[in-house]
Amino acid sequence: MTGALFYFSAGIVLLALGGDSLVKAASGLARRTGISPFTTGLVLVAFATSLPELAVNLRAMAVGDHALALGNAVGSNIANLGLTLGAAALCAPLLIRWKALPSLLVCLVVGTLATILLAQDGRLTRLDGAVLVLAFVAVLVFAWIFGRRQPELRGEFAGFAESRLPAPLDLARLAVAVALLWFGARWVVQGALDLRPALGMDSLLVGLLPVAIGTALPEVAAAIAAARRGQGDLVAGHVIGASLVNLMLVVGGMALVRDVPVPASFLRLELPAALVFAALLLPMLRGGLQVSRAEGAVLLLAFLGWAGLELALA
Repeated sequence: MTGALFYFSAGIVLLALGGDSLVKAASGLARRTGISPFTTGLVLVAFATSLPELAVNLRAMAVGDHALALGNAVGSNIANLGLTLGAAALCAPLLIRWKALPSLLVCLVVGTLATILLAQDGRLTRLDGAVLVLAFVAVLVFAWIFGRRQPELRGEFAGFAESRLPAPLDLARLAVAVALLWFGARWVVQGALDLRPALGMDSLLVGLLPVAIGTALPEVAAAIAAARRGQGDLVAGHVIGASLVNLMLVVGGMALVRDVPVPASFLRLELPAALVFAALLLPMLRGGLQVSRAEGAVLLLAFLGWAGLELALA
């Protein structure tokens, strides 16, 4: 068990380092290809937080453990909304200026509900996967259009994508980032699978709790720091964007590769829990467009309650 814990913990560290390096390298290279800083920043805001989860899911699928990948994708959404956003808002209220965020949150709620409906037959088919992936593309285009209508946000998104390194160093950083993500994902999946007997969990639950929470922890620290700097748009954009990526692009992409079995228990508890967490944010982002400390506490307590319930049922 000690070896499994080492691989799992070391893998989490490598994933965090690799994800951060990949974002910085991609932003620098995109700027040199003529892509606008705003567009680059918007795309990276959506994808950056999901990179560790995406790497883990690709590795899990490569070793044939689709249950771990499914659990990680949905568990990461619950961790994003409950743990990351809740902890950040608890440390500093999140003031949000990006007017498209409530609409994107509605897209997340509708997408989660659609996933539940599509999986009622016990699986997500290739057709279901195509629907989810195409829906994600439409959401990304919607976010880009609405973002361009708010010039005051361009600087914030462009700043997120800023890189001052020469092109050769960005290419070197990209290669290092890919290596870190590859080894990190390999070690996390190996450690998680080896931990299953000791934890008394199946692959689905291991992906849902230890892997999802572990990959979320570095982002929790980054979200708290951003909240204290007054960057509520980036925090909420990261969380909602990553959740859309996990649900529509990752789960949808898994289904495009091959049919994904969805256990009945997952339809009764985990997917509805992801829906509830997304729905909890709807009243928070109305009116004043902010997530207060009290609302952050609600999200964090709800997350702890959900995790406790999962452990009790396990």
